Order: sequence, then structure tokens, then C-alpha cells
Amino acid sequence: KLQNGDGGKESGEKKKAAKSRFMFNIADGGFTELHSLWQNEERAATVTKKTNEIWHRRHDYWLLAGIIQHGYARWQDIQNDVKFAILNEPFKGEMNRGNFLEIKNKFLARRFKLLEQALVIEEQLRRAAYLNMSEDPSHPSMALNTRFSEVECLAESHQHLSKESMSGNKPANAVLHKVLKQLEELLSDMKADVTRLPATIARIPPVAVRLQMSERNILSRLATSSVFFPPPDVTAVTETLRFTSKNQPPASP
Repeated sequence: KLQNGDGGKESGEKKKAAKSRFMFNIADGGFTELHSLWQNEERAATVTKKTNEIWHRRHDYWLLAGIIQHGYARWQDIQNDVKFAILNEPFKGEMNRGNFLEIKNKFLARRFKLLEQALVIEEQLRRAAYLNMSEDPSHPSMALNTRFSEVECLAESHQHLSKESMSGNKPANAVLHKVLKQLEELLSDMKADVTRLPATIARIPPVAVRLQMSERNILSRLATSSVFFPPPDVTAVTETLRFTSKNQPPASP
């Protein structure tokens, strides 16, 4: 039951909040700084309640929309379009500066470059998932990753031994010395792996070759709406440097 209409008001506010929720994402697999920036920017915008004045994810969406409508690097046309007025909000405090337009245009160009990079990686991950590519467990870099995990696990699970050893616990001191010996051996193995890694990576074909898709092709694909793919399984394909195909790749989708 609703009492004094309060429940109805609260329900209405929840519906309004749910309806106005903004959703936009680029699944770059964490290969760019985009998501870290979004997280920090959105936190600042939420805390200060300046969702228009502080640049964040919403502004990036409208920047891409403006580029789609007006073209690449047409920054002034985008800024003058009333539909994209939100893009001007973060720069209102800089209006009195002599190089105001230069600052604004440089920021937009730099921001778009980051978005473009993230979009390219998203398309590469999608392509890799389509070609059924995955990490090669026998690759030397995977051995390095495994050893690092072992070092991390060993150090964390035995960190209490240090205090116990310092307090005069002899059994703990004996175990601590064994653990330190294991860590020393693992670090020695990792050092050897790192020494061999540059030469190994140099022999790996470029990502564009393995995906059979150049960056130019990716950008062309992004610019057309006639080709659609399901979202990439970023959890299954997480390391572009180690992409390797299990089977002969099929023809381009």
C-alpha cells in the first residue's frame, strides 16, 4: 500500500533515474587508458555534480556523434552545432584565454585519437573472436606470466612468516628461508625468460597480418553501418601480442 503518496513519488523518481541512465561503452579489453580516464572523470563529475562541465564518457559519445555528422577534424562545425552544445561546457572557464580555440581543438583531436585507438582494438578483439583465436599456452610469454603468478601467490600466502620469524619463532624462520629460496629460484627463471622474450616477440607476425585486417580496413569497417558483429569476448581474447590461430582462418566475414 502507498501511504500519503510517498511511495508513488519514490517509485516515480526511480523510474525517471532508470530512464535517464546513460549507457555507452567501447570494449577495448583494457589496452588503452580510456576506461581508467572514464572512471576518474565520472567520479569527479558525480561528486561535484558537474556532469556537463567535467568531460567524461557522455562527452565522448557526443564527440563521436559530431564527427559522424560533420566529418573528421571539423571541430569548429561540431562546436557550432547546437545538438553538440554539451561539448562546449567543459571549456567555458577557458573562454578568456587568448588561445582558447586552439586549446579546445587540440583537446578534441587528442581525445578523438584515444577513442579511435580504443575502437580499433575493439574491432581487433571482435575479429580475433570471430577467427577463434586464443592464447598459445606454450608461448614463452605465457611461461613468464605463470611464474609471475607463482611468485605473487607464494609471497602473499607466506607474508605472515616475516613477523613470526622476527618474534623468535624458529619453525617459522625455517619455513621463511625455504620460501625465500623458492622465490629466488622463480625470479632467476623469470630473468632468463625476460632475456629471451624480445627475440621471441620479434618473430611474431604483426597483429594486422594475423587478423588479416589492416588498421585502414578496420577504420573503413567502423565507418560503415552495413557490417555488424556480436560483441567481442574480451575475457577469452585478452592479449593481442599472443594471438595465434588454432585452425586455418576462414574468409573475411
